[in-house]
Amino acid sequence: MKIKRRNFFLEIIIGIVVVYTSVLIILFIFQRNLMYHPQENNYFGDKLEVEVQKVQIKTSDNINLLGWFHKKDLNKFKTIVYFHGNAGNLENRIHKLNHFKDMDVNFLIISWRGFSGNYGNPSEQGLYKDGRSAIDWLKKMGLDEKDIILYGESLGTGIATEISQNNNFAGLVLETPFTSMIEAAKNFYPYIPVALLLKDKYDNQNKIKNINIPVLVMHGEVDQIVPFWMGQKIHEMANQPKYSYFTKFDDHMMEYDEKLVSALKTFIKSLN
Repeated sequence: MKIKRRNFFLEIIIGIVVVYTSVLIILFIFQRNLMYHPQENNYFGDKLEVEVQKVQIKTSDNINLLGWFHKKDLNKFKTIVYFHGNAGNLENRIHKLNHFKDMDVNFLIISWRGFSGNYGNPSEQGLYKDGRSAIDWLKKMGLDEKDIILYGESLGTGIATEISQNNNFAGLVLETPFTSMIEAAKNFYPYIPVALLLKDKYDNQNKIKNINIPVLVMHGEVDQIVPFWMGQKIHEMANQPKYSYFTKFDDHMMEYDEKLVSALKTFIKSLN
């Protein structure tokens, strides 16, 4: 009887190990499908109220990226390079871009590889190439780093932070930034060894100390995707000059209301 009971518990343990290992293998293989969501569409029919030129930007590995470029006055105003998050397409950011028309800025927003019909599959290194290609495209138009403001939204904060390191851009805006993708993933998968499995780590917290340009961090306290404390930590670790726009009621998709727009305008004016 004891032997049967022992064998029964052993079979249960083996079964649990097999199931857990299978889950780990599945997560490892399909992790980028869980991280990047190019087909997700939260576009609700917003109409562009600012004139944009559709452009094609070629990356260093020969992938053409769709971009929208608004040129107000390249000689007079700074140019925002907008790096969007892990889901959706350019249309999903129209409600934000419409506010830029009231600011003295030019802007370029690009869509990542694998997004908005672009060829390729998204990955950390691939998105770094995409971001740098956008900067190179502007430099070919005669802009210097001091003319460019990098703006990262959610996942885009990882690319903006990477590119800002040890460079002389005019400024950096981080909307709902995370400390690292490892810590963000632990929030969703606390029983999974994500540090061992994760391919794309986007280690913002160890890169922010290498940034010596003005930084604005924006985050809402009720963010259900990237915990608010991560934005606080990024702000705390950032070098001076640094600024924050923290709200009590914003979720992950921050409300582009009068207060946020005012904070953004004030930051941009401080860079001139």
